[in-house]
Amino acid sequence: MREQDALETQLIHADRGDRGDASIAAPIFQTSTFAFDAPAAMAEGAQTPNYETFYTRHGNPNHADVERLMATIEGGEGAIVTASGMGAITTTALTLLKSGDHVVAQRSTYAGTHDLLTDLLPRFGVTATFVDQTDTGAFAEAMRSETRLVMLESPSNPLLGITDIEAVARIAHERGALVSIDSTIATPVNQNPLRFGADIVLHSATKYLGGHSDLIAGVVVTSRALIDRIWKTHLVAGSVIGPFDAWLLLRGLRTLDMRVERQNRSAQGIAEFLAAHGCVSRVFYPGLASHPGHKIAARQMRGFGGLLSFEIDGSFDDARRAIANLRLIRTAVSLGGIESLVVQPAAMWPDIAESREAADSLGVTPSLVRLAVGTERVDDLIADLDTALAQI
Repeated sequence: MREQDALETQLIHADRGDRGDASIAAPIFQTSTFAFDAPAAMAEGAQTPNYETFYTRHGNPNHADVERLMATIEGGEGAIVTASGMGAITTTALTLLKSGDHVVAQRSTYAGTHDLLTDLLPRFGVTATFVDQTDTGAFAEAMRSETRLVMLESPSNPLLGITDIEAVARIAHERGALVSIDSTIATPVNQNPLRFGADIVLHSATKYLGGHSDLIAGVVVTSRALIDRIWKTHLVAGSVIGPFDAWLLLRGLRTLDMRVERQNRSAQGIAEFLAAHGCVSRVFYPGLASHPGHKIAARQMRGFGGLLSFEIDGSFDDARRAIANLRLIRTAVSLGGIESLVVQPAAMWPDIAESREAADSLGVTPSLVRLAVGTERVDDLIADLDTALAQI
């Protein structure tokens, strides 16, 4: 592979290793362990990060295929594939943080990440300060002498907030902290955070990278030095993906650019349709010029993604009624698959439906609807939304 090869080419060829066979589709190495000809060789494999043929918790050829490909398309030196997105996030945090350390994180972040920072890590003496991701100055004000990690997510879920990656990375590095970013919603097709100063890129590969709603996985991409450190924690934590799921992930990655580019176009069209609809009071999508983060997103993203949210001009029950009348778009958590999915965040967080204060603290209103756009024909999706909204 050449660094100048296009993304479309890298997705097909970047995982080529030294398998020693002529197979076009990668074989599945469905084995827990590997045999050695000599004890010395086995001892070396036990100590080598990401060793492919020692024991599958240490690494596996199917893992290695995904890791080579992901490191290439994100512009990193190495990668680790894990059993889930939260496996990637938690393993990275446990590697970089110890008792007495401090984290600066976004207020708008994935629920699992929020729980990690407010429940799990405090048990081990790690504290966190949450800030508004759109206020770069707030990151600077939150930094302390003991701050070791700044955790970003851009675009964020579910309000599609945009963080100025380059500006925040500069602030963090001046204070001696590392920057990790959950880039799940953007995907490597639309955004490469390492180019803007982030140290670590994290993905829930369950979403766009896998793309078919048939696996759970996560990925960490960073420098070789950090990968070697994270691998040691990964080995102990055991968030290890099975060989077959890693193979499915590799297969999904082959078509990532085609799926995401279509989802980009469809989400833009749907966002514009909803922004002009009389039953919708507000649309959250960075591709709209009205989005407060649009200019920053246009600078650091090549496309604006397949996820959007909108507020129905009505109540919690109005939003629920509209969702119930959808025909093509199905009600389910997750995002990034070929099928369009919709959720009402307040239905999963009951306090929001009952408390305006709770809603304001999270920025999520009772009538908010999150739409993950699939690869269906956009005209059919718009017609489905129009019919459903007409019911309220």
